[in-house]
Amino acid sequence: MIKNVYIYLVLFATLMMTIGGSVGVFMAAADIVAPAHYYQSFEEYKRWGGAEKPRIEGDETGQPELTEEQLRENYEAMIRQEKERQTERAKNSLIKSFGWIAIPLPVFIYFQRRLVRNKA
Repeated sequence: MIKNVYIYLVLFATLMMTIGGSVGVFMAAADIVAPAHYYQSFEEYKRWGGAEKPRIEGDETGQPELTEEQLRENYEAMIRQEKERQTERAKNSLIKSFGWIAIPLPVFIYFQRRLVRNKA
């Protein structure tokens, strides 16, 4: 009796782990295929992040103000880098999710066969 309960608990736990890994694989694959859009608009980038000109009082050699084209290029480069970063994270997550499938699945199969043998 206790042996059967143990086998059913192991089957349940490994099945849940495999299902969770499958969901993780699907989500990571979706992130690779269609990464999330970058949320900061060009106007916000221009206002807050792109036109930084650190100047020290009395120093006239600070960075020159960037042109609109240079700001746009910097913004587009930042967006490309962010998409690449998201894709790399998704690939990493995909590998980890496969681990959640590959490790418990053989245990599930082993205990499932053991259960069939016990019933016979």
